[in-house]
Amino acid sequence: MNGYQITFFTQHDRRHRGKPLADWLVNLAGELGLRGATVIPASEGIGHHHRVHSAHFFELADQPLSVVMAMTSEEARTLFERLRAEGVHLFYVKTAVEFGVIGDDDASTAR
Repeated sequence: MNGYQITFFTQHDRRHRGKPLADWLVNLAGELGLRGATVIPASEGIGHHHRVHSAHFFELADQPLSVVMAMTSEEARTLFERLRAEGVHLFYVKTAVEFGVIGDDDASTAR
């Protein structure tokens, strides 16, 4: 299947509607019926204001996170319409990809 891999970049302490933004995005993916979303924590990054964000031993509030999703172009259109309607301010990268599933569902659970 052809579509897009969309990666959103945020920090651990960013919130939307009272929830951590990364969690809100994962829940939104589920609500929209997307195939899934993965939150990937990073140890350090530089934001659009050229400020270093990093995870510290005692404080994770500034930890950079990326949320990765793969979807069709129609699903991407629906997702971005919803993000605009919610007023979410968020940096993203949208890359054209081929995606799919290989193998049998039963094969992974048989081990």
